[in-house]
Amino acid sequence: MQTSSVQATSPARGASAHVRRRLRVRGVVQGVGFRPFVWELAHRHGLAGTVCNTSGSVLIEVEGAASVVAAFAAELRAHPPRLARITAVEDSEVALRGEDGFRIVESLTVEGEYQPVSPDAATCVECLAEILDPAQRRHRYPFTNCTACGPRFTIIEGLPYDRPRTTMRDFPMCDACRAEYDDPADRRFHAQPVACADCGPRLWLAGANGAEVEGDAISLAAAALCAGEVVALKGLGGFQLACDATDAAAVARLRERKRRPAKPFAVMVTDLAAAQELCVVGGAEAAILEGSARPVLLLRRRADSSAIAGEVAPRVAGLGLMLPYTPLHHLLLREVGRPLVMTSGNVTEEPIAKDNGEALERLRGIADRFLLHDRGIAARYDDSVSRVVAGEERLVRRARGHCPLPAPLAGVHTEVLALGAHLKNTFCVLRGGDAFVGPHIGDLDHPLTLRHQEESLSGCLRLLGARPEVVACDLHPDYASTALAERRAAEWSLGEPVRVQHHHAHVASVMAEHGLRGRLLGVAFDGVGHGTDGGIWGGEFLVCDEAHFHRAGHLLAVRQPGGDLCAREGWRMAAAYLCAAGLAGETPPPWLGEDGPDARRWRLVVRVAASPTAAPLSTSAGRLFDAVASLLGVAHHSSFEAEAAMRLEALATGIDPASAGAYPVGMEGEPLRVDTLGLIRALVADRLAGVPAALLAARFHETVAQLVAGACRRLAADSGLGRVALSGGVFQNAVLLERSVSLLRDSGLEVYANRMVPANDGGISLGQALVAASRTRAAAGVAG
Repeated sequence: MQTSSVQATSPARGASAHVRRRLRVRGVVQGVGFRPFVWELAHRHGLAGTVCNTSGSVLIEVEGAASVVAAFAAELRAHPPRLARITAVEDSEVALRGEDGFRIVESLTVEGEYQPVSPDAATCVECLAEILDPAQRRHRYPFTNCTACGPRFTIIEGLPYDRPRTTMRDFPMCDACRAEYDDPADRRFHAQPVACADCGPRLWLAGANGAEVEGDAISLAAAALCAGEVVALKGLGGFQLACDATDAAAVARLRERKRRPAKPFAVMVTDLAAAQELCVVGGAEAAILEGSARPVLLLRRRADSSAIAGEVAPRVAGLGLMLPYTPLHHLLLREVGRPLVMTSGNVTEEPIAKDNGEALERLRGIADRFLLHDRGIAARYDDSVSRVVAGEERLVRRARGHCPLPAPLAGVHTEVLALGAHLKNTFCVLRGGDAFVGPHIGDLDHPLTLRHQEESLSGCLRLLGARPEVVACDLHPDYASTALAERRAAEWSLGEPVRVQHHHAHVASVMAEHGLRGRLLGVAFDGVGHGTDGGIWGGEFLVCDEAHFHRAGHLLAVRQPGGDLCAREGWRMAAAYLCAAGLAGETPPPWLGEDGPDARRWRLVVRVAASPTAAPLSTSAGRLFDAVASLLGVAHHSSFEAEAAMRLEALATGIDPASAGAYPVGMEGEPLRVDTLGLIRALVADRLAGVPAALLAARFHETVAQLVAGACRRLAADSGLGRVALSGGVFQNAVLLERSVSLLRDSGLEVYANRMVPANDGGISLGQALVAASRTRAAAGVAG
């Protein structure tokens, strides 16, 4: 970065003693307009000095009257730029220099330091107004940005954050952009990605063969979308696939080509008013939709809205909406004039395409047109997904807009690399008391996903300058993430990885987020996790701290006929639960419906479930939801993870769970065994009596919430513990989580749940990192 030639005025010489102070500001303070902010603040206070980026901080020296310097420092802490997150300010006095003016000086590379990087930020109000104003020179320019918005992490290749270390280095500024960059009064003062149509990235439309189509790219793409075509567009962290969300035929074509038969698509709408026409949007939801992160937000559909094609999100209660977050999105949505499906640019189960050539190869056959540009993407990032539950935003998928913001882990200084789980994989790099959870990687079953994991992890380690002392992984010996951890540990000569039990890691992720330490109760409900006894766990009540755990209770173990196949064919678990409850016959119950299993397969599965050795036992809460979804005729098969549970939740949504009633559940033994067979018997009796399926779904949710609260009350009384942490993918169910939190709080217990990392396996790596660091510290203490 070149030194700014603009200086602030000299300090006013008053009666107060003069001092020079050095302020080292740490946190997310690069890529957020911090140096221009400091320059303006020093100018306003009449102070001399300098500011620069370093590899690990922003370094400020200010000189002037002591009272004025103190006021400057106070305002810096109290009112930083909107995107900044200050975690520490180191303040010391240094020798006076007697210099005049205040300058932004060249960045410093400091060996061994690291700097949290700002996520990408949605287009600000000022830049949006600019691209929509025909009188402005950036009218309709799709790469407009300033210090308050635009690409950050997805263009950064090295630190300190300066243009030559980003993918914008290939675009030298024109004179007009350079003047803005150098002008302290301009909002683009030292905005590293600043550009315009004369000097910046270029947008064009290409056909399926990659050949450029002449004409205005946005108008051409909009016309294609209005004609029912699928357009692949290059966004911030990779490609997205778009089609007209009101056109059922277009959505059906996209589903067929993408091989995604039922999983809901996200929808992008022009603005908040358009979102409110489609969904119920409260104050918290509105703030998230219009915030700088701009995730896909899961919302409840309005009963009186039918604009969106039913094929977009079939048989679920909600709709995933997001607002435009780049100038390209804003311009395209306004030109099209209707909502657009905006989904990941990939074939299902693969990572999103990142580069032009990659997209043309991998998305050929899916997209009819390609909206391309020549700005490189340094980091592959999908869209984040979140929802508001129990009054708080909770992430379902953590990626663009949220990564790579760290979670602070006070008092933890061991450097750890945690490799996460096999499904919904993320990694976590723990450095200097900050836990950097990487972006959503996906399921590690595909070679392209493994390559994406390696690419993302290597980039993160390089930017942070991290040299892990410990590697952590799941207890499951066959996870791909376990193999990756073993390979990394061997490469770095770190010995064996720290192996963290899956459900302990879930609970520990909540502890890490909320700064909890010491013993508490943990409830981990999910689909599957490898238990310490080698069994399939998934409905667990733990007494644990940040290093160790004790299995204090669990759901009744039921046979899982077909193993992992039960996650796709929920009717198998229905057969298993009926068999365990003594209700299974040789043929499927007629009330399962015509789309249930045939008699031959049912008979075979019942025989396997009845055998004491033919199928593994499982305590999985996720499989219990699959069983009930099948018993109620909601879903016998799932084309994507948790489809049956999502449909069951949709059926229960809108019914007051407290008035729905609950089924009987027994609890006994040590560890506490929660017997769910009474629930199954009562539910079947209600089904035979003709009770509406929606009421039964609500009653089931109330029963699960009641058993969570009842088991925790019992364990709290036995242990004297008063804090409860809820985690695991099952707790992404809004009906269940809200009711469980309410019942637990009514019982006088403190309740915590995931917010900044997903409750599903996407949060596992954070929990693994905390557990591994805590065990390592404890071992070092014992050794010492």
